[in-house]
Amino acid sequence: MSLLEKKITIADRPPTCSLEHDFPNIEVSAIAEQESWRKEINRPLYHIHKWWATRLGSVFRAITLAALTDGEARIWDSFYTRQNFTGKVVLDPFMGSGTTLGEAVKLGAKAIGCDINPISTFLVRQAFARVAESELRVAFAKLERETAPDIKQYYETRDPISGSSIPVLYFFWVKVVNTPEGEAIPLFSSYVFAQDAYPTKKPQAHIVCPLCWSVLSGRYDATEIVCLECGHFFNPQAGPAKGQHIVTASKNYYRIKDLLPCDGTPPRHRLYAVLALREDGEKVYLRATPHDVALYEQAKRRLQIESLPLPTLPVRPGHNTNQARGYNYSYWSDFFNARQLLCLGILLRAILIIENTKLQEQLLCLFSSTLEFNNMFCSFKGEGTGAVRHMFSNHILKPERTPLENSVWGTNKSSGTFLKLFESRLIQAKRYLDFPFEVAFERDLFGERMSSEKIVASNPIDVVQASSWEDFAVNDHAVLIINGDSASLPIPDCSVDAVITDPPYFDFVHYSELSDFFYAWLAPVLEGRYNWFEPNNSARAGEVQHKEARTFARHLSFVFSECRRVLKDDAVLAFSFHHSRPEGWAAIYDAIINAGLFVVAAHPVHAELRVSSPKSATKDPISLDAILVCKKGRGASGSGYSEQAILKRVKTLGQKFCDGGLPLSESDWFVIAASQVLVAASSDSLSFERTEQKLKSLRLALTTR
Repeated sequence: MSLLEKKITIADRPPTCSLEHDFPNIEVSAIAEQESWRKEINRPLYHIHKWWATRLGSVFRAITLAALTDGEARIWDSFYTRQNFTGKVVLDPFMGSGTTLGEAVKLGAKAIGCDINPISTFLVRQAFARVAESELRVAFAKLERETAPDIKQYYETRDPISGSSIPVLYFFWVKVVNTPEGEAIPLFSSYVFAQDAYPTKKPQAHIVCPLCWSVLSGRYDATEIVCLECGHFFNPQAGPAKGQHIVTASKNYYRIKDLLPCDGTPPRHRLYAVLALREDGEKVYLRATPHDVALYEQAKRRLQIESLPLPTLPVRPGHNTNQARGYNYSYWSDFFNARQLLCLGILLRAILIIENTKLQEQLLCLFSSTLEFNNMFCSFKGEGTGAVRHMFSNHILKPERTPLENSVWGTNKSSGTFLKLFESRLIQAKRYLDFPFEVAFERDLFGERMSSEKIVASNPIDVVQASSWEDFAVNDHAVLIINGDSASLPIPDCSVDAVITDPPYFDFVHYSELSDFFYAWLAPVLEGRYNWFEPNNSARAGEVQHKEARTFARHLSFVFSECRRVLKDDAVLAFSFHHSRPEGWAAIYDAIINAGLFVVAAHPVHAELRVSSPKSATKDPISLDAILVCKKGRGASGSGYSEQAILKRVKTLGQKFCDGGLPLSESDWFVIAASQVLVAASSDSLSFERTEQKLKSLRLALTTR
């Protein structure tokens, strides 16, 4: 290895922990990819409630293990063995869903998590709270006995064959706008409203007739069909909505936003179909009847006379909220129809009278989690998978033209309901505390992956939630969960053995704008209990979030500077990052350097499901994160920067992924390259401008290679 390559790899300094030297990129990436398919099953502790860009637990286990392991030990050899880092303290200044805290505690260390967002603080406290499953089941059974019937009466329909009342799993709605000529236009882009998740294998779909609104069966890709009820002949693929416009039967062409209600209210909806559950367990698609409409109107009338704890907060302007506001969604209550508001309000009111605060808050967390799947921004994914596409499948709050109304309480055949999430999210998270497992592969004689298995490689997660540093310091098994600005931490100097985190994504996901959706429900009932649940919204001064790169870098450097203060002198700050543009990487570099840190190593690793909704809409999706490893001090000044040496290093790292069966996109190659630039730039103390220039040059070299 040449001196220049050595400087790129480890900044010409002897390693003091494994993470500075090497990282099992391929082995961890293989496990991470498996975990990413069902994160809520493989790491249920971090999915008790919605949080955005939740990192993979297997990756953060490996990072934390390597950061706490001295020397150049191969950490993959000990990945599945129980560890005991008693006395070690790990900090995450951007706590999010608590991934770092959980992985650190599983390794026997103590953990401190801080987040400026109150929803993050609440959900992490609930995740780590030790509450007996038996007690939760007693409280849930009381709700099921006393409250569920009041809710479920609004989610039933008449079976046209037997005439009996049967439960509804989902109601299908469509937005409707009126043209200047007075024509009501439903915003269907296709009249195929329900199909299998794998339609080429199971091509049968359900179609609504645009003339009589009957529900028909046909192929998902049919282009010609005759309605058996009214004889109408039509193309099921040709709905009136085309992108941002509609085309009427008389060939008039209108921009949809120009047809929104003039009074500032959201577009109206029409109920057209239901998916119900027959007594024998058969699922049946039915046309919406006058009985179904009358039941909704009954709920709407009751809502007007009930006194319920409903949200009143307005939706503030922002990067992630402006599209919803553009469709006249001005208040968070607008995101729900009348039946949803009634039934959610009834459920919340019942939870709030539970006297045991611990149990009440667990069920409040579950209630808040249920909101994600029970609003008019949800849509239908289809049979063969979780049927409800939740509202945050896109990072922007995108109004859904054909929304799916879920059943709030639900049945055993439902998806995303209070009943189902109690078992699949809350109970599984509590069980994970007792049996924290890792995902592993069973392989055949040729090394090919056959199936996955769960290995318990940690002691139970049983920690005290300390209320202060003093309480935390005297307990060997503790977490300190802080709500506040991580640029000012209540932690002594040089007291932390590792900082492991995932900082905000500066120009894309604005967390507080999105978390306001939950905050609007939780703040009114928790503001008297916790001072960090203030009125108005979940935004706080000090948020590390800004669309302008240098401003973002400045705010991030304040937090990194505070991390530098609390870090022990030989400890590392490691964090995951990716970005598709040079300015994003230059901003991260600027924050690191201005905080008095430098990058000693960078390790690419699989980070996210390749087919997740935000990625599937991207031409060149990123599936890799770079793990940037930083230490106190400055890199040595010099002029040894070599693009040729970096490209050689990038080729070596990228080839490892390809040889390991993990194909890379062009953006993934840039992630690897940009991370290596930051190592070299730190060693040479390059400026923000010079670093950005080097990144642009390297990206051009990659695209023309």
